[in-house]
Amino acid sequence: MSMHTPKIDKKVTLSTIAKMKGREPITVVTAYDALFAKLFDGEVEMILVGDSLNMSFFGKEDTLSATMDQMIYHTQAVCNGAKLPLIILDMPFGSYTSPEVAVKNASRAYQETSAQAVKIEGGKERASIVEALTQNSIAVLGHIGLMPQFLRSDGGYKIRGKDQADIDVLVEDAIALEKAGVFAIVVEGVKEEAAKAITEAVSVPTIGIGAGNSTDGQVLVWSDMFGFFEDFKPKFVKQYCNGAKEVREGLEQYRDEVKAREFPSAEYSY
Repeated sequence: MSMHTPKIDKKVTLSTIAKMKGREPITVVTAYDALFAKLFDGEVEMILVGDSLNMSFFGKEDTLSATMDQMIYHTQAVCNGAKLPLIILDMPFGSYTSPEVAVKNASRAYQETSAQAVKIEGGKERASIVEALTQNSIAVLGHIGLMPQFLRSDGGYKIRGKDQADIDVLVEDAIALEKAGVFAIVVEGVKEEAAKAITEAVSVPTIGIGAGNSTDGQVLVWSDMFGFFEDFKPKFVKQYCNGAKEVREGLEQYRDEVKAREFPSAEYSY
């Protein structure tokens, strides 16, 4: 067992994250509400209000139909619950189709929430959009490799970086994003060798998900890592507790006790 690392006791900023590159692995989880954000407060450096909420909590097949309104609502909730982590709003599909649209939507995210950054999917083809945001003082977390919002055009989830040519493309993407001003880059669904090459090619931290152990940090979706989302489990997800099973067992016990008139007993009655 690894030893417990000390809790985070002060507000995490963009410069905190920048300084962690190559020095200390960065921890990131998703959150969508104040209740769980509060549980995660002081435990992780960053919370991503991911458009994955559309799948985990709205019951949709993919992330594509999440809206800006939804993302703002959930980010407000997360900001109410967690005070110390750097909170990032995941820009939903269609909210950054051009530099103008991106600046308009991201400015709204900044005005209506306390998020300190937004996340944009895409490599060098999105660099001009990232640049428009960073020049308008909006911090951007990049996202390359497997990109859930590109699911339909890519024809499903495919692992990237299997050959040198693809590794070169990914490295080019990362370098273009760094030049455009991102403060960090999510690297999703790539071979470990590719993630290592990307991490070494840029001076900003890389955050891996399904990208092996060479990145500067890791991110997981909380409902996956705590065993609540049961529709499928990606290979890269380690389940740190069996949430769904525990909830179900508790619920069964509640049902049994109510049916048998055992609950509420005298102890729980006025």
